[in-house]
Amino acid sequence: MKKLLTFICMVLLPGWAMAQTPLEQLAKIQADENYIWGEGRNTTDSKANQGALNDLISKISVTVQSETNLDMQQIADGDKVDSKTAMEAVVRTYSAGSLNNTKSLWISHEPEAYVIRYIHKNELEKVFQEREDRILSYVYTAQNAERELRIDDALRNYYWALCLLKSLQHPNAVKIDQDGIKQTLTVWIPEQINSILVGIKTEIAKVEENVVDLLITYKGKPVTSLDFRFMDGMNYSFVNSAKDGLSQIDLHPGTPTDKLQLKYEYEFAGQMRQDRELEMVAEVFNPTPFPKATVVVNGPKKKEMKATQAKFEETVQAMSVAGHATAVQESASADLAQVVGNIITAIKGKKFDSVRDYFTEGGFDMFTRLINYGTATILGNPNLNFYQLGDRIICRSVPMKFAFKNNNRSFVEDVTFTFDANKKIESIAFGLDKAARDDIFNREAAGWTDSIRMVIATFLENYKTAFALKRADYIKSIFDDDAIIIVGHVIKKAQKTAENEKYLDNEVVKHTRLSKQEYIKNVERSFKSNQFINIRFTDNDVKKMGVGADTYGIQIHQDYYSSSYSDTGYLFLMVDLNDIDQPCIKVRTWQPKRDPNINGTFDKSDRYYGLIYGGNF
Repeated sequence: MKKLLTFICMVLLPGWAMAQTPLEQLAKIQADENYIWGEGRNTTDSKANQGALNDLISKISVTVQSETNLDMQQIADGDKVDSKTAMEAVVRTYSAGSLNNTKSLWISHEPEAYVIRYIHKNELEKVFQEREDRILSYVYTAQNAERELRIDDALRNYYWALCLLKSLQHPNAVKIDQDGIKQTLTVWIPEQINSILVGIKTEIAKVEENVVDLLITYKGKPVTSLDFRFMDGMNYSFVNSAKDGLSQIDLHPGTPTDKLQLKYEYEFAGQMRQDRELEMVAEVFNPTPFPKATVVVNGPKKKEMKATQAKFEETVQAMSVAGHATAVQESASADLAQVVGNIITAIKGKKFDSVRDYFTEGGFDMFTRLINYGTATILGNPNLNFYQLGDRIICRSVPMKFAFKNNNRSFVEDVTFTFDANKKIESIAFGLDKAARDDIFNREAAGWTDSIRMVIATFLENYKTAFALKRADYIKSIFDDDAIIIVGHVIKKAQKTAENEKYLDNEVVKHTRLSKQEYIKNVERSFKSNQFINIRFTDNDVKKMGVGADTYGIQIHQDYYSSSYSDTGYLFLMVDLNDIDQPCIKVRTWQPKRDPNINGTFDKSDRYYGLIYGGNF
């Protein structure tokens, strides 16, 4: 045993650290030029530790200043600070997250606390490299988003990459290969942002009093998603969303519509708050303005508006198409179409009780929640399509806009209705966007029947809608009692449990996890504290797993919005769909960003680089 302990010490500890007192170790650190160190003294351990970190940051700043190309014109209030102070501010942005590989050496504890924080210079190089890798990850994510017409995601990821790029030692040295040509990111990223902004086209499809329907396209195709503000006659509005090319805005009465001013979102400052490191970088550097984000939409002539309205209606009708799904014969769906038509009329006229008989008790409860979700407006003239799912029939879909009083967002959702075997509506859901629907319904994959495509899409729609309509009981019902529920992104190997042992035999499960009960309590707390919650799934990838006949791994980029908080990140679900009436989530993980410790051997342009996905189980 003694030999074993000696071996472990030799492996885990530097040679100079063995059998040495703290003061002897301190002397070694101070004498070794490969280390940068800072010291802190105070009456409490916590204050001494923070003082040591501050001293370390100051010394790191001095060390890297001569080797860093810091543009003082980019620094916020750069004319009021010197280069050393600016460099300290830049280095401090790493302390929030990346600068976590410093070590501590305690000489004494409170009430006369004395501690040394130190880092090897090789580790410091890794810190800068990790930020460069993160920048490239944002760039690759933006490129993929642009291909799928998720213009908000593309602009956000390019802009965040540009923010972080300013904080590198040598920003102009970071390049990306594009068609065999090395592009310098400091020049190339702004070019991409401007190119996207120029490719967006907003047209007025309809004006009715102060309500304006908008058709928004990118390079001639309806945008999958886009965020924007508009001048409402007095000020810029709260954030509005476009989904699958459709949006609607409410102007102040009397506001002229012949020159409508819009500003496309690209900073997404609110979502930066989830990542203190990114937020700190944005605070240190001046924002990069993009004037092309502000546009004026001229009011069209009657003939032009008629053509735009026709395209708007075509887009509305395209939202109801579900590819390979099994369609119900038109003769069999006529009665159901009449039911949905009557519901649309009731929503427009706010006569909600008049359609109560069309619903089951649970279905009408969901309908009531839907109406109370936000001020609802029907967009266009929906073209309803009906699809079979076992004994059920799913109606796709009714595009609706939801706005919220005293809040800063509006959303467009296409609402689906599910009829039970008795032709009563038992559930309501917010549909996936076109890119996500196409990925499921048009995918050619072994073992994917028409039925399973509908099951997967319906599950995802019900899952995200459950958060919007605050259906805690439904969320509780679809999680396995022993489900693995992971939050965050620091990943280590976890202990196994009997029920889910097979899912834990890997290296990507976080050491901190929530029980089902803890997770549901967090969900219920969020429901109580927020006026609204809206979840948007983008860039989803679904793979059949080898652990069950119809078990699927679903990797999704998720945007989460609520009245008090918003974030963006990556969600992975492993779902047992063998019983279509009772889907069961076995694994749920969420990470705010790509982590190089996860699938780090993948190419950085690979969609799974840094992400948990089905291949890890």
